[in-house]
Amino acid sequence: TLAAENDTINAVRQRGELVCGVSTGASVGMSTLDDKGNWAGLEVEFCRAVAIAVTGSPERVKYIPLEFKNAFAALSSGSVDLLARSATWTYTRDAEMKFEWPVVYMYDGQGFLVRKSLGVKSAKDLNGASICVSGGTTTELNLADYFRTRNLKFTPIVANSREQNIANLEAGRCDAYSNERGGLAANRAALPKPDDYVVLPDVISKEPLGPVVRQDDPRFRDVVAWTFYSLLLAEEFGITKANVADEAANSKNPEVQRLLGKTGEFGSKLGLANDWVVKVIAATGNYGELYEKIGRASCR
Repeated sequence: TLAAENDTINAVRQRGELVCGVSTGASVGMSTLDDKGNWAGLEVEFCRAVAIAVTGSPERVKYIPLEFKNAFAALSSGSVDLLARSATWTYTRDAEMKFEWPVVYMYDGQGFLVRKSLGVKSAKDLNGASICVSGGTTTELNLADYFRTRNLKFTPIVANSREQNIANLEAGRCDAYSNERGGLAANRAALPKPDDYVVLPDVISKEPLGPVVRQDDPRFRDVVAWTFYSLLLAEEFGITKANVADEAANSKNPEVQRLLGKTGEFGSKLGLANDWVVKVIAATGNYGELYEKIGRASCR
């Protein structure tokens, strides 16, 4: 296939859609799937933005929900063009597995979700606890490192998905669930009784999260990177979903004119339409608008 021959952009255009790997549909604020089949969240919106850049349409994207254990294999095999589900940028995944993080769209850190009734105030209070964690992840490694270096003991309760971990926590099979704190906050918000649980203040790791591509296609990597940078620049310039058309037509700022394709022919340098950023912002909003959706979803 063209994608296997390092030509992801043309493969997407010939196929007619971007195939985007996202979380399993229950990650509040990141990727959720409602009972009508509608996807929403930061990961989903970023996939739409890349689809617009490459195809010109926000509808030409197919979302593939992936458990973490299958995510990298799907990207490596070409089953997905882009992995936009939460995945930490690590040395091994970069240098050995040959994946590329074009950008980091948020920094998170690993923490713990516990029942309030346990009376736990800090991760140090979890000595001897049973802790739910997803197998084969950096989360599992960080957890072991944290307890070992502090001469604390714990029993890992290993599962294959966030959903299984949350089910185990609710059923009392573990005392705590460890994952990125953003994900834990989203999981807590989705619980039937969120006030019965608390995310501890401890942060035991640094987790740079962002979209992932294969290293064998630098052109597609650049499109993914500049899609993000364009969302960020739009926020810095005050360009929003509501005013982007007016800014494109009337802004006197030379940087805005270049960003929105009025001057400079910068889209063509990536093989894209010169007004591709206008189309992206008109459909998704700027980065701040995307990020606000996480907060709104997590507070429901």
